[in-house]
Amino acid sequence: MTTMKQFNTLDDFHFEDKTVLLRVDINCPLDKETLKLTDDNRIRHIVPTVRELLDDGAKVVIIAHQGRPGDWDFIDLQQHAECLSKYLSKQVRYVDDILGDVAISEIKNLTPGNVIMLKNIRELPYELEKKSAEEHANSELVKTLAPLFDYYVNDAFATAHRSQCSLVGPPCVLPSAVGRLMEKELTALSSVFSDTNHPSVFILGGSKFSDSIKVMDRALTSKAADIIILVGLTASAFLVARGVDVGEPSRKALEAELTPETLDAAKKLLRERGEHILLPFDVAVEEDGKRKNMLVGDLPINAPIYDIGKGSIEKFTKVIDPAKTVFMSGPAGLIEKEQFTAGTRDLMTAMAHSDAYTLLGGGHTVGAAERFGMSERFSYVSTAGGALETFILGKPLPAVEALRKK
Repeated sequence: MTTMKQFNTLDDFHFEDKTVLLRVDINCPLDKETLKLTDDNRIRHIVPTVRELLDDGAKVVIIAHQGRPGDWDFIDLQQHAECLSKYLSKQVRYVDDILGDVAISEIKNLTPGNVIMLKNIRELPYELEKKSAEEHANSELVKTLAPLFDYYVNDAFATAHRSQCSLVGPPCVLPSAVGRLMEKELTALSSVFSDTNHPSVFILGGSKFSDSIKVMDRALTSKAADIIILVGLTASAFLVARGVDVGEPSRKALEAELTPETLDAAKKLLRERGEHILLPFDVAVEEDGKRKNMLVGDLPINAPIYDIGKGSIEKFTKVIDPAKTVFMSGPAGLIEKEQFTAGTRDLMTAMAHSDAYTLLGGGHTVGAAERFGMSERFSYVSTAGGALETFILGKPLPAVEALRKK
């Protein structure tokens, strides 16, 4: 169980006239042709932490990454700094250096209430090396920068599942705290997976159903979830496990992940925990470019399943209504096609209208909520992907562990 008492937050330090090394995650989607930002959601989420530090009179130096070396989206952070400047209404000066004379001079000359952003931290060849916190603390990055700073703040929860240099090295040698975004993430996830209010409903969908199986097993074993509603390809996979012939197009969509092992795991869950698992009894398929509703009992059909059906939406909505906790990860259908957004949209609407603590997680789920104009209607929307999954599975998050009070 994670509680904020285990960490220093921004409330624990006085930042006036202090130099703060702030690690954030602003790794944004880009247009492949222009390499321009197409979604600045992660930049917007770090604004509260940056603004609070500046208002407290701190001298803030931001380190972050974009892409991976060798990938097409591995670019500098110039436009990230410009975007953050817009949201702060204050210039964030970009410094095209990390450990050289230019960066060191800029850091030393920084004045209270001002902020700079250094070069893509993944330009350092050892940033992505998997090492312990103590090993990373001996890196050139930490040895060069640490003497220039009073505090280290980590607000990059989305990368917390990685034991990378800028994430785990600085807390070994500097007084450290979680930023406001990481604080919110840890508090929200703990409220769902550790301090759960019941009845608790999990809605799991999307395409990575092998991950969903692990989440289901842990959620039911730990009693974090009372009912699990399955949608999307995850639902199709469990229908197959129940013995339903979903049809050739839908079977083909399941090929990559529906291995004998995952099929056996799904059958085992249905056998042992079936009373806690709800599957759709009707689905929506595409016929002549239109949405067609059909009962699961009428399958197979030579058309792909693209959404849950109208009857299942109504049934699942009634399950959500009395819940005290609802967590959703993964869309209910192929939201890229407007006629198959109904399942995802209507389940999110039911969550928003309920009195439950509601949490959305996963990139596609959050993207759908933003597309529907609903992201502000939930108790919390997680920015994390891999870190969220790691947290749910009860595995340690290296960056979080590095920040725990010794």
